[in-house]
Amino acid sequence: VQVVESGGGLARPGGSLRLSCAASGSSNSFASMGWYRQVPGKERELVANTISTTSYANYADSVKDRFTISTISRDGATSMVNLQMNSLKVDDTAVYYCNYRTYIGTTLMDYWGQGTQVTVTV
Repeated sequence: VQVVESGGGLARPGGSLRLSCAASGSSNSFASMGWYRQVPGKERELVANTISTTSYANYADSVKDRFTISTISRDGATSMVNLQMNSLKVDDTAVYYCNYRTYIGTTLMDYWGQGTQVTVTV
């Protein structure tokens, strides 16, 4: 499984950015797919993810009502998700990582993208 992110960049407070992620070599039986973020000196934290075979989306409290995660396709061997980030705050500045989680047999495996920088500044 290869996970590739795009999007991110620089925004002003109150602005918007969109992140996209494609997991190739994947399958429709993934457990979840979503986004985490990390700032220097802190642990990586969940931003939002979607649960496979459901429409359920899980959000960190800090981004609820501002960020929206959506599944673009789950066809064939590629799964894609977008993260629309609105009303951005300076505290949203971080490296954002796409996560693809799936079962290999009975083992839960995590696949990560390389990370994309989001910087919110006045």
